[in-house]
This record gives sequence, structure tokens and C-alpha cells, in this order.
Amino acid sequence: MKLYTYQNNDGVDRIGVGCDGWPGLIWPIEAFGLSFPDMTELIRRISPAQLARLADAEQATEGAALRLNSVRLRAPIPHPAQDVICLGINYADHAVESARFHEDAFLVNRKKAVYFSKRVCEASGYGDPIPAYEGLVDSLDYEAELGVVIGKDCKNVSVSEAPGHIFGYTIVNDVSARNLQTAHNQWYFGKSLDGFTPMGPCIVTADEIAYPPALAISSTVNDEPRQNSSTDHLLHSVAEIIAELSQGMTLKAGTIIATGTPAGVGMGFTPPKFLKKGDVVTCEIEGIGKLTNTVE
Repeated sequence: MKLYTYQNNDGVDRIGVGCDGWPGLIWPIEAFGLSFPDMTELIRRISPAQLARLADAEQATEGAALRLNSVRLRAPIPHPAQDVICLGINYADHAVESARFHEDAFLVNRKKAVYFSKRVCEASGYGDPIPAYEGLVDSLDYEAELGVVIGKDCKNVSVSEAPGHIFGYTIVNDVSARNLQTAHNQWYFGKSLDGFTPMGPCIVTADEIAYPPALAISSTVNDEPRQNSSTDHLLHSVAEIIAELSQGMTLKAGTIIATGTPAGVGMGFTPPKFLKKGDVVTCEIEGIGKLTNTVE
């Protein structure tokens, strides 16, 4: 099933459920007799039986469905409890284009995974603007990524156990200010400006996607194809990432891991194709949907 955070005209965040066979409709979670204050609490507290109930539209109150295009979609988790964990250089073709752009700044020869965090004051939703930050940013870039949402606290899990700790998947656009990213030894500042974490349009629960996820991933800018790959090309798999990180830290339920981006980002072109005001960026992952945002 697909889980959404949405708003009606009153501006209050609500949880919505999209059921198989009913495209274009969502049900308020209350229509299934359930209530959670936000998506993070749902992930932490919902039982398998309750999840099963949400998957069946017949269990919802008759007439409660809303048209998806009539609500404002928020990021599924608008306020992550902790920074988003990100993977750098996790597709081989992206490693090549990164080194071509700035060899010293991108750690392309490392055998181990490259981890960094992304500060998220508030994640953006479908249709929310990407700030241009004129005067601060001169090389605004996009990165379509598969986001993995942890479903239960995990510590010291093995690779074989890791898939059982996945709640679901979403799309993350790891918006980046390349001039800030490459000017510092750490990428944190260039990745963490307000509005640099569009996410959504939903979370697809893990039972809907066969493991390991082998999903087409792509992006366009103003309908021009840019990225086109598959998530089965990850250098470090989802299970490897979860297992390694959980050896030294507790991954709390609701943690979001952005697993890296394939080739085709703006800095990968010669000359680079960085974003400018008015550009419309769409990131798409098979089985999850499309995430569209406009630079303003």
C-alpha cells in the first residue's frame, strides 16, 4: 500500500492511505478506525494486523475516500526525527561523472561506503519549491534517490536480518549546492539548506516491493531526460548499508536512508547543466511514483 501525509485547506497534516486497485484515491487513516499523530508514530506503533487492515479498501468507511489531486501532498515524513542518512558515490557511473567534475572533492576510489548526513528542518513535498538561493548558490543540482524507511529499531543486525527492518520506500531528491559542497571538506552544508530535501510522494510499504529492490529510477528537468538507471546497480546494497550502520549506532524506526544517485546529475554534463529558476525537476522510481518540484 501507499502511505501519504497530506493537508486539506486547514493546513493540518494528516495520514492518508492509497490502496491497490484504486488509483487516484486516498482514504484518511481514521476511515479504517485508526489514528496516529504523524507518520513516524505510525511506523513505530502500528501492528501487522493494523497494516493489513489498511491494505483493504473494503475495511474503510464508505464514502470517505478523497481524490489525490484535491489535497496538498506533504513529504511522507515532514519532520524526520534525526538527520537523513545519505550514501555518496553509490553508483559506479555517478562515481565517474563526480570525479570528472571535481576529483578532490568526491571520494571515488574508496572501497567502503561513503556516508554523510543531511540536515532536514522540514522535508518538502510534491509540488513544493526548491529555493534557488541566488547569491549563495551558483551550482544547484538534483539527485534522484531511493529512500529506505526503517520500520523498527535495529542494532547489530546482520545482512540477512536487515530486510526485515525495512518499513518501506520513498523517493528523495538530494538537492545539492555544488559550490558549497566542494568548498568544504564535509558535504553537510552544501546538502542541508532549507528546502533541499524534497521527498515523496508517498511511502510504499516493503511488502509491495520484492527484495532486493530492482526498480527503474530516473529524473527529468523540464521534461528533458537526465538520469536513467536501476536501483539494482547500487554498489552497496540496502541490506549491507543497514547492517553496517547498525553495528555502531541504533537506527530508530522512522530513520530515512537515501541510498545514492545514478549518473545524469547536472554536474555530470559538459558543460554542467545546473538548475535555474523556473526549472521543473521530476524524480521517478518504478512502483513508488513521481516527485516534482520547481526551482524558485
